[in-house]
Amino acid sequence: MAAWPFVMMGVVAVVDVLAGPQYGYLSLLALGPAFASLVGRVRRTIFIGLVALALSLLLSVYDELIGTRQGYLSLISIVGVTAAGVLAAIGRQQREEELASVRSVAEVAQRVLLRPVPRRAGHLRVAVSYTSANAEARIGGDLYEVVTGPTGVRVIVGDVQGKGLEAVESAATVLGAFREAAHDEADLPGVSERLERALNRRLSGEEFVTAIVAEAADETLTLLNYGHPAPLLLRADGKVVPAEPDAYAAPLGLSELQAQRPQPHRIPFQPGDQILLYTDGVIEARDRRGRFYPLAERLHLLDGDDPEEALEKLRLDLVAHVDGPLQDDAAMLLLRCREI
Repeated sequence: MAAWPFVMMGVVAVVDVLAGPQYGYLSLLALGPAFASLVGRVRRTIFIGLVALALSLLLSVYDELIGTRQGYLSLISIVGVTAAGVLAAIGRQQREEELASVRSVAEVAQRVLLRPVPRRAGHLRVAVSYTSANAEARIGGDLYEVVTGPTGVRVIVGDVQGKGLEAVESAATVLGAFREAAHDEADLPGVSERLERALNRRLSGEEFVTAIVAEAADETLTLLNYGHPAPLLLRADGKVVPAEPDAYAAPLGLSELQAQRPQPHRIPFQPGDQILLYTDGVIEARDRRGRFYPLAERLHLLDGDDPEEALEKLRLDLVAHVDGPLQDDAAMLLLRCREI
């Protein structure tokens, strides 16, 4: 792309020499600075404009157009397009600097909001993957956290309804409440009630957060499912089992719609077992033919000694399936049980 201005001016010069002055190709030399303003900075645009002027003068001498109307029009066209290109380059540079600033702020916010999870927590090994659909801001509404609580390792994976700053604020509310409650509350329902109260103070009644709140203690995994996709349990023998609850509860923030609280769903979680918690951006990712990502069929990619490397293989397979930008944020949290 950087060579396009010179290629265009070279083509125009060759065509002008071959065709002769009667066809008036000299004004097309303005294509050089026009293309330069699309990708180059101000100095480069000015330089290519000067090159176009010099080339126009040389061709005017060759075509005997010096002092003619056609020669003047060629020079005026190049000067005008170069000036417009400089203004366009200045505006583009300012937008790029603003975007870089926004990205920097978003990345800092993302690190504060979704801080790195511990690689080891209690008897678990942990790996996390987060891919935002908003490539410009690199931040979205999916959330996750791992905290070692009084009775075991407590985990949350959730997805805020909506996008933008409001979704980020809701995610911050949930994570802040979870980080405190996971240390203070004696049981998992108590943690969830703290989350519900924190969200109700902020949300307007139309927003909600789907989530899985889990606790790993001894060789048992306890799950509370608030309208979230069921995690996938990968047994040590390679068998894949969806961790489906007996009944789904309403998402966090919509507790008034459902009087009954969710019942804890307990499953055995023994050494060698793995469980993958994820957001719907993973299973709803489509390829170019509209086919959803077959997550359960891809869990064999989680084999390997290092859970982080295994999860990265799964993430790369997801990206390859979509073969383009994701349409929704995709978060995955992998828990692997070790010997107690």
